[in-house]
Amino acid sequence: MSVLLETSVGDIVIDLHTDECPRTSLNFLKLCKIKYYNYAPFHNIQKGFMAQTGDPTGKGDGGSSVFGVIHGPQERYFPAEIKPTLKHQRRGTVSMAVSGGKDDDDEGGRVSGSQFFITLADDLDYLDGKYTVFGEVAEGWDVLDKLNEAYCDAQGRPYRDIRIRHTVVLDDPFDDPEGLQVPDQSPLPTKEQLASMRIGEDEDIEEEGDPEEVERRKRAREAKAQALTLEMVGDLPFAEVKPPENILFVCKLNPVTRDEDLELIFSRFGRINSCEIIRDRTTGDSLSYAFIEFDEKEHAEEAYFKMQSVLIDDRRIHVDFSQSVSKLHKDWISKRMQAAAGQSMGGFEDLQKRTRYREGNGRQRGDHYDLVFDDDHTSKRSQRSDRHSSERKRSRHDDHYRSKYRDRSPTSSSSSRRDYKSSSSSRDYHRSDRDRDRRRDDKDRRRH
Repeated sequence: MSVLLETSVGDIVIDLHTDECPRTSLNFLKLCKIKYYNYAPFHNIQKGFMAQTGDPTGKGDGGSSVFGVIHGPQERYFPAEIKPTLKHQRRGTVSMAVSGGKDDDDEGGRVSGSQFFITLADDLDYLDGKYTVFGEVAEGWDVLDKLNEAYCDAQGRPYRDIRIRHTVVLDDPFDDPEGLQVPDQSPLPTKEQLASMRIGEDEDIEEEGDPEEVERRKRAREAKAQALTLEMVGDLPFAEVKPPENILFVCKLNPVTRDEDLELIFSRFGRINSCEIIRDRTTGDSLSYAFIEFDEKEHAEEAYFKMQSVLIDDRRIHVDFSQSVSKLHKDWISKRMQAAAGQSMGGFEDLQKRTRYREGNGRQRGDHYDLVFDDDHTSKRSQRSDRHSSERKRSRHDDHYRSKYRDRSPTSSSSSRRDYKSSSSSRDYHRSDRDRDRRRDDKDRRRH
């Protein structure tokens, strides 16, 4: 009694232990007969351990026994047939997955449905007594090797789909249960099964085609990854940034060439916003290359075509479009700093210098950037601040007075407060007179 499983990586023949596990064998044979396992993926593969399948949904929590297919969800599971004599000693042992009854002595609560697994290693004795061993692999050992070498994610799901394409019952000693409907032909995969596919079995992970084109695509992917890294560390405003099209890169310059001379030569093609020859920071010597920014892209293109290999100061220059995004980067950094200081609307407004904040007030702030307040607002704010300060002082004075004279009766509090204030003022006055007289006597003594 055996079954042939046609998988996407090869065929496997399984011999069943129909005498030891008759109900489990019947369930497996009839599910294969009605093509229940068609397109079921191997949803859990653990290298050196096992490969699990049998759930048509591929999620690992579905599937039904043949009795549930016939009679409904109430018979989705059936009691597990765990036999102590059948052990997981050899690679290729076929066992039913079991649900419920996690304790070793709780065999009565364990049930099985449609899911099963094939062991990929020998001597897995810790599985004995916990799962129903109902068969073993007779042919297809190379398929087990391929299953064991499959690349999987953290949950054990292969990245490249490995599925049961078709099942063929080679020998079946059991009669069909009443109500079993055998299809005339293999059913088509469901939408759920098609949606669960990752890399198709016929798809090649390695790129094919012209070697130069493959290399170009590879470099493009690497450049994109590097740009994304630079964006993450803050060196680029965004990964898809492109160099400006109105800036030219000019190299092979004579060291004696000056910025104004170069700008004068290129200005005949259009308005130039900036022309800078890059120089050594220490010595100030020319590094023989420059960046020229035109106001319009069309002017830069015309200069690119007409100034190539032109002789300037006995040197034939080379002109190309700039691939640098340093200017964009500097603008972006300045906007980010401006936004961090709260001085712009989210860092998306251009910097604008303001040297005079109000006409006619005569105040100059140089190149500082500050908020603008009206004079009347400033005076009102000052008045409010003075009023609050006096109120706070008065409150502290009243608290001190209440703590000093809290034993006085309420009827005499007003007069006491006036007496206290007058006495304090008198003491302060006499103390100041004594200090003044003492300073005057000291001065006279030093004079004599």
